[in-house]
Amino acid sequence: MAKLYSVGKSAPRMGAMLLLFGLLMASLELTGAQIGVCYGRNGNNLPAPGEVVALYNQYNIRRMRLYDTRQDALQALAGSNIDLILGLPNDNLQSISSSQANADSWVQDNIKNHPNVKFRYIAVGNEVNPTGGQAGFVLPAMQNINKAISSAGLSNQIKVSTAIDTGVLGVSYPPSSGAFKNEALSFLNPIISFLVNNNSPLLVNLYPFFSDLSNMNYALFTAPGVVVQDGQLGYKNLFDAILDAVYSALEKAGGSSLKIVVSESGWPSAGGTQTTVDNARTYNNNLIQHVKGGTPKRPTGPIETYVFAMFDENNKTPEQEKHWGLFLPNKQIKYQINFN
Repeated sequence: MAKLYSVGKSAPRMGAMLLLFGLLMASLELTGAQIGVCYGRNGNNLPAPGEVVALYNQYNIRRMRLYDTRQDALQALAGSNIDLILGLPNDNLQSISSSQANADSWVQDNIKNHPNVKFRYIAVGNEVNPTGGQAGFVLPAMQNINKAISSAGLSNQIKVSTAIDTGVLGVSYPPSSGAFKNEALSFLNPIISFLVNNNSPLLVNLYPFFSDLSNMNYALFTAPGVVVQDGQLGYKNLFDAILDAVYSALEKAGGSSLKIVVSESGWPSAGGTQTTVDNARTYNNNLIQHVKGGTPKRPTGPIETYVFAMFDENNKTPEQEKHWGLFLPNKQIKYQINFN
């Protein structure tokens, strides 16, 4: 720093250096801002939303995923400058899909009435079963919400999508052979077309924890070298392999231009096999650092990613579902983690 401010530096050169420093800091902030944390509320001992928003700010967590539209959380987010994925819950899908007026009211109540909240995406449904009773409601609900967003003049700011899980993959190995299940295609294909036409990303909940744990180094981003060779592409971690399998499936389904947002990923700290605090700390810290870059198939990063979850949620079942939090309900951080 002494050299930076030493006598003899010309004013134009000083100005250029300060501009470069400012651009560097902006770049670092942008990279860090790709990480968000999911704020689930399925517990009876969680802090008030105002305290939660303060905790996000304290730890410089600049993005949040919220699963419902309870107004106390939206009110707490006002003026926070936290980018938000807002969920339209599965039990609202039928109502929103059946009526443009219902969609307009939903957008009025939960978006337009909160002008100081930085909405980024609306997740219309979460992990809807492609062959289940709600599957037929998803696309019409997305279309109606998108019309309401467009009518409000917000289509350049807020993108409409839905969140899927990787259970829709019929083939995931090797990643280049990734393909959706045949029975999921009638559900996914029109959604993919909608996303392409509206320049919206696909939200994917992606969990190596629920995949193959026979090689824990591969699952935890700690493998010393390539574990899976797929043609010219080498995979050192399971996260990239699963994500690229979804990209391969999208290409086969006409979605080669789509960007994927990883709308959930994490590791539980108790309650099941390989569910230790050490594994959770290792996975989540490595995840945050890893997604600053891309994958072997899509090397241009960063990968916008939301860690699941902010808190342990004691109303969930089975037992391991209670222990995904980075924080305890008393707001104490469970283990050291770097969000930058």
